[in-house]
Amino acid sequence: MRAVSRRGAIGLGAGAAAAVGLSGCGTLTGSDGNGSGGVTHSAGASPSKKPPTARPIGDGSTSFTGKQPHQPGKPVPLEPGQTPPQFVIFSWDGAGEVGNGLFPRFLDLARKHDAHMTFFLSGLYLLPESKKRLYDPPNNPRGASDIGYLTDEHVRATLTNVRRAWLEGHEIGTHFNGHFCSGYGTVGNWTPQQWKSEIEQAKSFVKEWRTNTGWTDLPALPFDYDKELVGGRTPCLLGQNNLLPTARELGWRYDASSPGGRQVWPEKKNGIWDLPLQAIPFPGRGFEVLSMDYNMLANQSINSTNAPAHNYPAWREQSAGAYIAGFQRAYETNRAPFFVGNHFEHWNGGIYMDAVEQAFKHIAREKEKGADVRMVSFRQFVDWMDVQKPEVLAELRTLDVGQEPAGGWKTFLKAPSTPSSTASSNAA
Repeated sequence: MRAVSRRGAIGLGAGAAAAVGLSGCGTLTGSDGNGSGGVTHSAGASPSKKPPTARPIGDGSTSFTGKQPHQPGKPVPLEPGQTPPQFVIFSWDGAGEVGNGLFPRFLDLARKHDAHMTFFLSGLYLLPESKKRLYDPPNNPRGASDIGYLTDEHVRATLTNVRRAWLEGHEIGTHFNGHFCSGYGTVGNWTPQQWKSEIEQAKSFVKEWRTNTGWTDLPALPFDYDKELVGGRTPCLLGQNNLLPTARELGWRYDASSPGGRQVWPEKKNGIWDLPLQAIPFPGRGFEVLSMDYNMLANQSINSTNAPAHNYPAWREQSAGAYIAGFQRAYETNRAPFFVGNHFEHWNGGIYMDAVEQAFKHIAREKEKGADVRMVSFRQFVDWMDVQKPEVLAELRTLDVGQEPAGGWKTFLKAPSTPSSTASSNAA
């Protein structure tokens, strides 16, 4: 099977957040117990009602089918003294199905645990290689890409899984197209106007897959991508500063491209929610690692995706332990949302997929035991953030990593106060 992507990572020394991620290939349940500030899950249309009639858009590659199924109830602001929910967002860069079964594997896992995720779709994964010259990447030759084009069989499988993902309540974001991470053509050098071109092309490959493939035997994607697309993650976590003006112009609500974030409550940058991958504990090491599978690989096998197999059991447990430690630190202290990034890859024998699944199940069990944990998409998370009172969010942002609210949540969120009088150190 052809290589789907090529990536690198930046390793930082002890005491720093190691392996700032270079990403590439590519959740709501429950209430809070008192009906306030919670996110309740809706199972979608009643079986007694007819499903909405699809209204084709453009060439029929996409269609409007009404409100997305399996979405949470309307979010409401936190009440004074209420403990915030623990939000957890699992996301996938690239989101292509390349015959390894990973896309449906994690859709099945999410469905089993009543969770939702974000899939950052690479537009090129819906463009046949025979039509690659339709892609005109900024500062690169026409048709060039640093990730491989998929076979026709894999394009079809990707379409099937993207369609299923949306119908099961997941978000379809974007990972853009060619994944250029180095040299003159790197996305880190693109201007706002070049980002606009890249986004327009990524959307066109989704909205015109029927024209580009000539296929008529697959159903349309059941959403209007112009309305569905409200956020993304850049290749290699590069270029956010020049992306944001364009994202704001296009009406995006968030961006998940910042590298080296901390486990604190987020804020907006240039009017867009800035939702970075986060530095989390790395068991057995003297530094933290970014909350993405490839960054763990970079610190374990020095970027090798096929290291000696005798290392795999320990590395798998270390990676799962990192995700679980990141979750526990947030849940037990400041309740900052926990962001995880992944790729559908069998690196080092598939241990990172096993580690992600192990951590996912651990978090889901906490939710199922009654913990106020919400496994949501980025879009669903910002829906909640957007209805919170600004003074409450400001107060939450005074809590540092691993820092509990002084006097407990009932005291902490009663009324705005100064950072020095609201938080007590309890580093995890």
